[in-house]
Amino acid sequence: MLDTTALLDQIVPASEAAAVAYGVSVLTRTQDEAANATVRLGQRLIGRLLNRDADTAPDSGPVRTAVVRLAEAGADPDVLALRRAELRIALRTALTDTPGLAEELSALLPTPPPPPAVHAEGERSVAVGGDNSGSISTGDGAGGAPRQ
Repeated sequence: MLDTTALLDQIVPASEAAAVAYGVSVLTRTQDEAANATVRLGQRLIGRLLNRDADTAPDSGPVRTAVVRLAEAGADPDVLALRRAELRIALRTALTDTPGLAEELSALLPTPPPPPAVHAEGERSVAVGGDNSGSISTGDGAGGAPRQ
């Protein structure tokens, strides 16, 4: 099972870019139009979401509505934030209610780059290959929070 939140973090920006760049017409634009890679990806994602087999997928109406509303939002940052949230919620609902949809959309996404190679050398060395939000302690008596 794919992580829906991580998938949404990749799908929403591309879908949003397509909706903002092309407005309501994003629903009918073809994949071959001259556009940047993010917009083309958004078009493919939206197209796949809206053109699924009606017999095997729930109604695409909420996603279609969210795309249209985002496209028509204008420049007001508060309205844009609301419409982006509506799109994210509609996409999350579609992903959780439609078996196989997450896998189909994941297949359209570019493969993420591999994590950087890390190497720690020497006694008590530390290497972090990604984000670290906690303490890293080494040495004699290293441990949790300092004593008071």
